[in-house]
Amino acid sequence: MNESDSALAGVLRDRQGGASVYLKLVRRRRRPHKHPSVGTLSHTPHITLQRRPATASDRRVSPEVQQPPTDAEMYLCSVATFFCCWAIVLVKTHPHILPSLHAGDQHVKTTSGTRSKNFAELLRTKRSGDHVIADCIHMSSEEGQYYYKAHSQQEGNTCGVYFFTDPDKRIELHFNYLDVECDNGGLVSFVDGWELNGQFFPSPEDHPKPMSQRFSEFCGERKIKQSFVSAQNVALVQYRMPSQTSSFSLTVRFVKNTTPCNVLLQDVEDVYTLRNYGRRSNCSFSALFPAAVRVLSVNVGVTSRDGRSVELETGTLHKCQKRGLDDYAQIGGSSGLDNAGLMLADSVCGMDSKPGKITELIGCGTTTIRLVSSGGFDNSVTIAMRQLTEQDFSGYISVMCPLEGLKK
Repeated sequence: MNESDSALAGVLRDRQGGASVYLKLVRRRRRPHKHPSVGTLSHTPHITLQRRPATASDRRVSPEVQQPPTDAEMYLCSVATFFCCWAIVLVKTHPHILPSLHAGDQHVKTTSGTRSKNFAELLRTKRSGDHVIADCIHMSSEEGQYYYKAHSQQEGNTCGVYFFTDPDKRIELHFNYLDVECDNGGLVSFVDGWELNGQFFPSPEDHPKPMSQRFSEFCGERKIKQSFVSAQNVALVQYRMPSQTSSFSLTVRFVKNTTPCNVLLQDVEDVYTLRNYGRRSNCSFSALFPAAVRVLSVNVGVTSRDGRSVELETGTLHKCQKRGLDDYAQIGGSSGLDNAGLMLADSVCGMDSKPGKITELIGCGTTTIRLVSSGGFDNSVTIAMRQLTEQDFSGYISVMCPLEGLKK
């Protein structure tokens, strides 16, 4: 788990307690390689391949018949064949070795200890994509295979693996195997989005699917052929394992999302353009911390979807929602993941290519910019967001949520 994963996991644990568990990884037993014993090599006298002069005691043979190889020659051939085969297998399983041999003098001039260390790391790369789920709230932004085996410390608790990736990607998940008893309440589910304390991101009003289609639940001992793909850059696997014999494994990879709508920010500072792509939809850009929001450009409710309208700079219009307009961008915050009860600092619309002078300070556990579109316009809004500092809290705050939403 990298620093970004740890930071997000800390935020979620503050909002919902998670217990740490001990998980023993059972490694596959590997059969030892069979190779010629080299124990007698130190007792073997030095061998030269020069033919000694024939003596009278030598057995006479026809010139056409060759002498059979000696035991020492047979042994050397066996050793050479073994190392050649081993080298071929190594190159085929680790093709990146060849470029590294010509990468520079640093590979030639390193000490034998450094070479041994690099070689050991190279041999361990085969399982570098494997991850063990060890915490009740586990965060990850990496592709690969994930394993979980139930333990008494989490017996009966509902836990989750929170996956996230870049804004322009989605999460594809496939269960490799599932062994969860149904009789005692065991369950594993895939959630399209994130859920915490009964609240969801994206909110039910913003997600393209109804809530009934965002959940897929499983139990028993089975293989699940179906793959699951999230609609945004976050997804969740929830599980409850009352039996210590329960376990599951899954594979995660990230796929391109050409029309991202709902995005959960992972960094503490970013610039992002939110679009509706001419569709009737609600798109949101959220961060799990109090943040300062500044509108850099806005084009909402002006550019017609069919391209027939005349585009004129109107400047940034404020309080557009109160004006009764159908297309606008909301700026506000909430205590939880759900932005249905968004506390608003402002709602903007119009066309303005110049950065705005106003920076909204949102003192909430979740900061959100929500683009509401009627479908008649090709809307977009570019915003800059950064996490609030202690100095920011000493000044004017545009929106202040209840204190439970500001836990650190």
